[in-house]
Amino acid sequence: MTLIIAEAGVNHNGQEELAFALVDAAHKAGADIVKFQTFKAKNLVTEEAKQAEYQITNTQKQESQLAMLSRLELSYKMHHELVQYCDSLGIEFLSTAFDLESLAFLVNDLGLTRLKLPSGELTNAPLVLAHARTGCDLIVSTGMATLSEIETALGVIAFGYISGENAKPSIIAFQEAYASDAGQKALKEKVTILHCTTEYPAPIEEINLKAMDTLGRAFNLEAGYSDHSEGIIIPIAAVARGAVLIEKHFTLDRNMEGPDHKASLEPQELEAMVKAIRQIEVALGSSVKTPTVSEIKNKAVARKSLVAAIDIQYGEVLTEFNLTMKRPGSGLSPYRYWDLLGQKASKAYIAGDLIIE
Repeated sequence: MTLIIAEAGVNHNGQEELAFALVDAAHKAGADIVKFQTFKAKNLVTEEAKQAEYQITNTQKQESQLAMLSRLELSYKMHHELVQYCDSLGIEFLSTAFDLESLAFLVNDLGLTRLKLPSGELTNAPLVLAHARTGCDLIVSTGMATLSEIETALGVIAFGYISGENAKPSIIAFQEAYASDAGQKALKEKVTILHCTTEYPAPIEEINLKAMDTLGRAFNLEAGYSDHSEGIIIPIAAVARGAVLIEKHFTLDRNMEGPDHKASLEPQELEAMVKAIRQIEVALGSSVKTPTVSEIKNKAVARKSLVAAIDIQYGEVLTEFNLTMKRPGSGLSPYRYWDLLGQKASKAYIAGDLIIE
């Protein structure tokens, strides 16, 4: 079954009440996981770091990333409360750590055993390594990345999984870990890789959904899709293509102030996406091509049999003029047509009778 992550991200706007309401919405929609973002703004960006174009557009406010992100931090206390609330509802709490301090908090304080490595941190080797050294299962997003960059990051992850704490990191060590049987085994067991287009919203013509297939084949890993497109069509298509995981931003109201609201689903849309994905999973069914239970009863109704086109006398030669094919399909198969041509009728038939030769 496809794992569905409802990405609350920073759409809580730093407000506790809104954060809990997002959990409620994700749970009601049927998502498996609700995901937030954990960071200390001062550890994440410099004072001079500028906003992305989409952030300026979506917030209608030009300011530093530091100023924007400082308003969107979740307190550690709120994290604990959200985890407890998620547990009470039966939905998994997940968060993305954007710095080493936040990562340590998620693992050591909250006890998370699954982590999400975001696209923007894929080339942040020390943080990638720290994620792997937790031993947690990893969901790795690959927006903006080349295959080479992804392979390099997977080498860091493999090294983190199979090497001791005292092993010295290096490019060569990462390559050796990636090439080793132990490294590949660890990646296969613990990593899910996600295709992603890092733009908010992502233009349809830049989704390149087939790249998800490429990732799965290139790295022999289960692949999924982190979606930033508008609407629910693309994640549904991704599931039909075999995505094992879907991540999608959602908000309570797209008109709220904040960088990600406008590229997010509203609750009823999230619910519709989850429902559609579950229907797609059922529809995918088995790869075996055979008549289904419901089809079998229709075979006699929908298929045809050999019948007398006109009255046929006993002993008369069966020809293309006195034989034809009509429903129902409960008589001789039309495949017998050529066998019967030229034979003599073993009985008399009235036009429309099933041939029983």
